[in-house]
Amino acid sequence: MNALPLISDASGVTARPDSPIRHRWTAVAAIVGALVIAGCHPEPTTKAPESLPPVAVTLVTVETQGLPSAEDVVGTVRAKLRAAVEAKIQGRIESLLVVPGQSVKAGDTLASLDAREVKARVDSALALRDQAVRDLDRIRQLVKDGAATAAELDAAEARQRVAAAAVTEAETMLGHARVVAPFAGVITRKLTDVGDLATPGRPLVEIEDPAQLRFEADVPEALVERVKLGTKLPVRVSSVNGSVEGVVGEIAPVAEAVSRTYLVKLDLPPVAGLRAGQFGRVAVPTGDASVPHIPASAIIQRGQLEYVFVAEAGKAQLRLIRTGKRFGSEVEVVSGLSAGEKAVAVDPAKVQDGQPLEVKP
Repeated sequence: MNALPLISDASGVTARPDSPIRHRWTAVAAIVGALVIAGCHPEPTTKAPESLPPVAVTLVTVETQGLPSAEDVVGTVRAKLRAAVEAKIQGRIESLLVVPGQSVKAGDTLASLDAREVKARVDSALALRDQAVRDLDRIRQLVKDGAATAAELDAAEARQRVAAAAVTEAETMLGHARVVAPFAGVITRKLTDVGDLATPGRPLVEIEDPAQLRFEADVPEALVERVKLGTKLPVRVSSVNGSVEGVVGEIAPVAEAVSRTYLVKLDLPPVAGLRAGQFGRVAVPTGDASVPHIPASAIIQRGQLEYVFVAEAGKAQLRLIRTGKRFGSEVEVVSGLSAGEKAVAVDPAKVQDGQPLEVKP
């Protein structure tokens, strides 16, 4: 019986025509071919534009007028009421009762100083005052008896007043041994510790009132003429949603010599999330801008790309755009739209590319 010839396929496998190996390879090839054909003709997953139902939308016209222009100036949120608390007398710090972040009330003790020397002065002044009072009583009795003159009485009264004033001065100095908070606030920095020598002019702690904040910005001299006392300007801080309305409370009358800027301070209302030390920007008006703009609600954000739906021949056309500055609810369109075009203004995410549009009145 003659043996069947060997046949080699494209994969390099050699087998006889009726070999089980060849039959398996034939089946595998058929399966792979079917998968390739299926991949070349995928099932449609979205409706064709012609089959999409009309959607009711509100359109807005791209305009180039009526947009107030402003220049952003950076600044910092600071406490309106802040102070560096220092001792009025010299003395060794015996106790420091506060730490950074601690809330205090007006009159609370912040630190105590070693006041033995001042206490000795008080005792000395009290002794001199008591002696002056006794001398004055004797002189008055002598004057009644005719043994002293009126001039001696006047001198005794003067010595008694001087001694009383010395007691008041010494007791006041003794009171300065207790350093107190000048107002209610929060301790922001501790600059000394127990055992340090406190001297007038050397701050012990710093305190701020977080309830009263303001925004401080260095405004260039080209813009300062547009800022007036009492003007309301929008201030943007990253930790606060939207903008905060600040009122100009102070304008420096003299420019900083190097930067040629003027320090402007705006009073801020109490807003959650607003804290001293935060970075922000204030928009200083510069006039009206003639640039295309649309409402922010018309823009679709997809990653780093921005889109709008434009009405073309009664259908929605997806358009890639690039935006610029934001002016409240309006956004400048740098490219992608022209003046006079109409875009879907509200809830554009519900619209599909090529979908027929029904314009709401």
